[in-house]
Parts: sequence; C-alpha cells; structure tokens
Amino acid sequence: MTTTTATDPTATDPAGIDLAGIDPAVLRDDLDAYARALRAWLASEPVLDQWRGRHYPNTEERIADHGRFMGVLFRAGWNRYGWPESAGGLGGDERHRAIFYDALSAAGLPIPAPHLMLETLGPPVVHFAPELATAYLPAYLRGDEWWGQGFSEPEAGSDLASLRCRARREGDTYILSGSKLWTSHGATSSRLVCLVRTGTPESRHRGLSMIFLDADTPGVTIRPIALASGENELAEVFFDDAVVPASNLVGAEGKGWAVAMYLLQWERAMYAWICAADALRRLRDLRGQVATRLAAGARLPDGSAARLGTVYEQIIALRSRSAATVRRLAAGDTVGPEASVDKVLLATVEIALFDLARDLLGTEFVLGATDEVAAWRNEWWFSRSATILGGSAEVQRTIIADHVLGLPKEAK
Repeated sequence: MTTTTATDPTATDPAGIDLAGIDPAVLRDDLDAYARALRAWLASEPVLDQWRGRHYPNTEERIADHGRFMGVLFRAGWNRYGWPESAGGLGGDERHRAIFYDALSAAGLPIPAPHLMLETLGPPVVHFAPELATAYLPAYLRGDEWWGQGFSEPEAGSDLASLRCRARREGDTYILSGSKLWTSHGATSSRLVCLVRTGTPESRHRGLSMIFLDADTPGVTIRPIALASGENELAEVFFDDAVVPASNLVGAEGKGWAVAMYLLQWERAMYAWICAADALRRLRDLRGQVATRLAAGARLPDGSAARLGTVYEQIIALRSRSAATVRRLAAGDTVGPEASVDKVLLATVEIALFDLARDLLGTEFVLGATDEVAAWRNEWWFSRSATILGGSAEVQRTIIADHVLGLPKEAK
C-alpha cells in the first residue's frame, strides 16, 4: 500500500479517493471542502480500522500508538491544517482543527492523546517562540514526539504567581532548580514547557518566565504519578541544576505570565472542544453497550433515558459555548476570563457522563473484566479530577462572578 498526502495534487489515496483535483489551498481556504474531504477519507481508509475500539494496558502504550496514528494523519495531511506552514502545517486556522477533532469522533476514532497538549502548548510556542515552533512542532504533528506542561508545584497549584521553581541566568544559559508536580504527559513526553521563576519571590507573576527544554536534559528527573486507575497520565519533575539554553525561552524573560494567560485561551477553548467531541463518541459507545444489555434482558435504573438525554444536552451546551470561543480565536480575538465558562461546562460534562456510565453498567462497571468496561472505570477515575485540574471549579466560578458578571463582592 502506498502512502499519499493531501498536499500532493497528483496523488490518489489508499482508499481510492481521487485527490488530484484538490488543491491544498482550497482545503485551507474552504472549510466546507476540508470537512467533506476529511470525512470521506476517514470513512474509506481501511488502515484506520486498527484504532477503532482499541484498548491499551497502560498509558505508555496508548500514547505511543496514538503517536503512530498521528503519523498516518500527518502523512495524509489532515492534522496539518490549522497550523502555520513555518511550523510544519498547511495553513488555515483553529476552525480547521475543530473540524478535524469533530470528524475523528464522528468516525468512531479516538482523538490522539498528544493533541490535548498540542492544543495547549502549540499556540503559545508558535506565537512567542516561532523559531522553536519551526524546529520542533513538525515532529509533534508527526507523532514522533510530544510535550509535557510543567506549571503546578507542590505548594503552587491554582496560585501560579507563587511558583518557586527557579531559573538562574548564567551567560547564554539558564540553570533550573526546583520541582514541578502534576505535569501533564510528563511521564512520556520528549520535551517540557515549564513556567519558572526568574525574578524574586516577591515579584510574584512579574518574575515568571516560560522555558522549553528536552526531557532528557542532564539534571532532570521524571517520576510518573500513578493515578487511582493505575495510569501514568501525570508526573513530578525535579530539576537539579539542569542547564537550558537561553534561546529556549518562550517569550521574554519576566513575561511568562503573559505567555501563560495567552496559553489559557487554548487550554479552555480547544481543549474543551476536543473533550466535547470525545464525549459525544463515548456517549454513543455507552448507548450501544446499554442496548446490548437490554437485548440480553438486563434492566436499567428508573430515569435512565432522561439521564442520557440530560448528558447529551450538557455536551451540546458545551459545544455551543466552545464553538463560539473557537471562532473568536480564529478571528484573532483575545479570549479573557469568560473562557472560565468553558472550563466549568467541561467539568460538568465529564462528571455527568462517567457517573452515568457507572450507573447504567451497574455491577458490570465494578466487576466486569472486559477491555470496554475497564476503559469506563479508568475514565471514571480520571473524571474525578475534572473540577480540579487546570484550575478548580471554585476558582473558575469566582473568576466568572468577579470578572465576567461583575457581581458585588461578599461583605467582610
């Protein structure tokens, strides 16, 4: 079987879809044309079947296999739209990426796990450090590597202004000392994007900088954190005088807070869109499993149909809100504190969906040994963190009350 790309105007892809008449500029400039061509390819390409309904024994095997999936998508060109050509993309904007994630989910395919961090870390690196994006983002899009996000610390989670992990400037390098906790994809990533302190502790957010480094840099130690499910989704990272080139700064020294605030737009918006698309796929999966159980004579708890409808409504509400945010990003607008609404809606969906799976699957959810049930259990465990990871629900609601709704402060 020959592999072709959507950028080759003379090619015919392995599924037999003639790409000869499709100019990449058309797919870049016409969202409908991109969506139609992508959906046709996903529905007809047989090599993709290996990723439908696939389960993995651990995080490491899952993310590595998803990297291989990204390689297939990259060679066909589809996950390159929405990223600048200078960074390995084919042009377009955030709407291309939203369509891409939606189409994968609708086709019964997983959204590759590395894309979650790609959407969070890719845009700020492209914007504030284009030379780093040119050097490293193509390999990320190919699935050859992915990055971890090092923000939280043992005594600094929601209050990032109190970070202590230090980067000391020495000539053309920074010397990193300290630690990070709950580093997303830290256990498997090739590189890390970390928020570190280059100023004094008293400087708070004004003394922070963002830096990009190889995970195997001497002086860097990574210890996976096993979640309740046993999965190594996160890690703690220790820096023992690790030397990093000063050219690896993302943005200017002391301007890391501005980079982090820029990053949050995508963490709130594109991340939420990915999760909503995946939630729709999982809801369809759950409905199919429930139908099978009913056909076998099982009984469901009273009100199950209504709960299925409620979760669907919650997902659609999240998608509606997230779609508006994605369109704003594509238009070049700055999305401020109102993005916290997306985060609250996302947490609501994740808790409700996996609680529903727990209740509808009944004792099978607890005692079942199939890969499908094990996946539901693992996802349920991870969903318990939905109101904490990336900013607690309480903090998000306070931001909405103070900065979006302008509600009066509580009397002291």
